Amino acid sequence: MILGLICARKNSKRLPGKNLLKINNKSLLARSIEHGISCKQIDKVVVSTDCPIIANEGKKHGADIPFLRPDTLALDTTPEWKVWQYIIKHFKSNKVTALVILPTTAPMRQVGDIDNAIDIYNNQICDGVLTVTEASNNPSFNMVIENKYKFAELAIPSKENFYRSQDAPKYYNITTVCYVMNPNFILKKNSMFEGNLKLNFVPEERSVDIDTEIDFLWAQFLFNYYELD
Repeated sequence: MILGLICARKNSKRLPGKNLLKINNKSLLARSIEHGISCKQIDKVVVSTDCPIIANEGKKHGADIPFLRPDTLALDTTPEWKVWQYIIKHFKSNKVTALVILPTTAPMRQVGDIDNAIDIYNNQICDGVLTVTEASNNPSFNMVIENKYKFAELAIPSKENFYRSQDAPKYYNITTVCYVMNPNFILKKNSMFEGNLKLNFVPEERSVDIDTEIDFLWAQFLFNYYELD
């Protein structure tokens, strides 16, 4: 079974009520559920939440809500990895062949982005797949830190001087479009970066990650610009 998982806590510090915010009269939660259900490779879409209101919104749009998340897994300091482990144990890891995480914060994703990630996972030897987009800023070219003398220096200095961004090494931003992970790997490890991960590439316009009000306004603009529903 390929299990789709949407984690949606009630508390969001930077953007209160984030999971239920609406773009074009549809909540971010509803959009992620629809993406998961529309992906034919996903057998079941589950919402993990500690909030009855979010749970009702999830049920309304066709997601499975097996339980309300325990308080110990709904703290500000709780790693989402722990929630993934809890869900896998609930559904018994031997029955779940892949966990596909679909955060509510990526409303611009397309179902094809999910399919591509699952295909990479199924056809290559790896512990998981990250969806990424090429970074506009580059730590070897135009990103700096303040050193101990309070002067700027490149975040990642290189022996070679780069005068054009296209000549610098490529870096990628991790998006929240989707993650595809091996359930047994999740149960055995404490972080995705303890494993071998493949990359699933998406264009910048589909990589929107809503974490602040400005992110939300940007997503609304893109929906209107591309005349999306």
